[in-house]
Amino acid sequence: MANNAVINNKDIILIGASTGGPNAIEKIITEITKDLNVAVLIVQHMPSGFTKTFAERLNKKCELEVLEAKDGIKIEKNKIYIAPGGYHMVVRGSGIIALNKEDPIWGVRPAVDKLFISASSIYGGRVLSVILTGMGKDGAEGTVVVKMNNGTTISQDEKTSVIYGMPKSAYETGCVDYVLPLKDIASKIKTLVKVN
Repeated sequence: MANNAVINNKDIILIGASTGGPNAIEKIITEITKDLNVAVLIVQHMPSGFTKTFAERLNKKCELEVLEAKDGIKIEKNKIYIAPGGYHMVVRGSGIIALNKEDPIWGVRPAVDKLFISASSIYGGRVLSVILTGMGKDGAEGTVVVKMNNGTTISQDEKTSVIYGMPKSAYETGCVDYVLPLKDIASKIKTLVKVN
């Protein structure tokens, strides 16, 4: 019924990844098309300097524009924003990206938790978060907050993860809605984003 369709509608997709993440991210976002009409924000644990090249490489392969995020830019649908290495990427009121050099958390900057928590406070139930392969527990706390704010959460399964650290930590919170192999994540995103 109509109410369920509204509940499933997502405006923003958040993706967090570390070791093994670049290939997993590419697999997912090359399948995201303009008809979904969403913005995508990505934290990939990567040193400064590498994220710009990563964004440029993905931009050549994706239907949506892929760019390295800049401080103060407004989030637009049909664009994919990659957190620059060395900066936390957060979302401020009215959908503005802010970058900062606050202390690393879990030994990393950018951190997935910073993005998930901040975006969830702005977008609430319109958030769809995805935790992909990686070492450590970054993203677990953010997954809890997304769920608390009525968002929807996905984590990659153990079998298809290069390192099952971050997805496992997210899963163990009890706040993951879907545990999926990498090949099924893009199609699940499409299902959850579509209004009808």
